[in-house]
Amino acid sequence: MKSIVLIHCLSRIGFAFVYTIAVIVIANAQDRHSGYYYPEPQTSERYRGKIDQLPRVNRLSRIGFVTRMDQLQKKQPYAPTYHMFAKGHEAQKLIIVATESGRYDTIFRLRSLIASMTSGARLSPLFQKVGNVQYLNFLDLLKMAGFERLTITNGDDISHQIDID
Repeated sequence: MKSIVLIHCLSRIGFAFVYTIAVIVIANAQDRHSGYYYPEPQTSERYRGKIDQLPRVNRLSRIGFVTRMDQLQKKQPYAPTYHMFAKGHEAQKLIIVATESGRYDTIFRLRSLIASMTSGARLSPLFQKVGNVQYLNFLDLLKMAGFERLTITNGDDISHQIDID
């Protein structure tokens, strides 16, 4: 009887191990931009948006969003400190890459960049339509636009990923 219980326990442990490895392999296979646009993320988190995705947003909307952000940066009297890319089959993944060494070289500086983007987002026409923008942030804007993941990196050795629900 003890041997049957032991075999049963070992088979469950084996299944759990194989399942865990499979999940890791699948997750890594889905992130084909890692190693090309940014190093393998060292940290990640999940953000639950305070507002729903807008009903008519699509791939073209997300590409347009990134294009407008790029145009705004180019109007500044200084060189851009980061570049943005919309990637994925539906352009549902936003990638932000720093343009200079040493600028966003810690997770805290990467998060502060996201926080600073919140002020600009609150002024956007998209946010103004929903109202109560003081309770929303840049990640909420991304959720509204249908982005599912933000990866932010210093372009050298630090990457942080945020999955947006």
